[in-house]
Amino acid sequence: MLRRSSRALACIAAALICLACGAPPNKEMDQAQGAIDAARAAGADRYATTEYAAAIDALKNANEAVAVRDYRLALNYALESREQAQNAARGAADAKARVRAEVERGITEITALIAQARVRLMAAERARIARRLLQQPRADLTAAEAALQKAGEAVAAEDYLAARESLEGVKERVIAALAAINVTMAPRTAARRR
Repeated sequence: MLRRSSRALACIAAALICLACGAPPNKEMDQAQGAIDAARAAGADRYATTEYAAAIDALKNANEAVAVRDYRLALNYALESREQAQNAARGAADAKARVRAEVERGITEITALIAQARVRLMAAERARIARRLLQQPRADLTAAEAALQKAGEAVAAEDYLAARESLEGVKERVIAALAAINVTMAPRTAARRR
């Protein structure tokens, strides 16, 4: 009797396993799609592109496995997709915070450099340095201020990648403008020392 009941339990368990493998893993695939949507909302499509693409590919593979009725493989891909999407969401949050800090630091440094350069430019104008010598530094500072404003607008929209792109090379241009202003002032400073 005991042998019959264990055999019956084994048959029931096998039947349940077959039934579980006999249906597409819709619940898991829906969860994976939800995780992908959440990752995209967190910015993973821009800040964690590798993990995000892997999640999308795994879900696509799950759909293809369902199409050929390989539900076990589909389940594996759906679980992988959900995990990759969750990793992408976490990675996006970390990357976004890093880029934001980098941009804010850059904006602070560039703002200070521009202020310093504007003071030197005003001193050069008061010292009656030829306008043509100050024309390029003035244009560079104006361009830097425009880039800074564009970066600020991107930060306000929480688009830190666009803000970082706007600031690319700006600090170096401001430093070069400041150096050019200082060069024009050098003969005046040397004359005063005599």
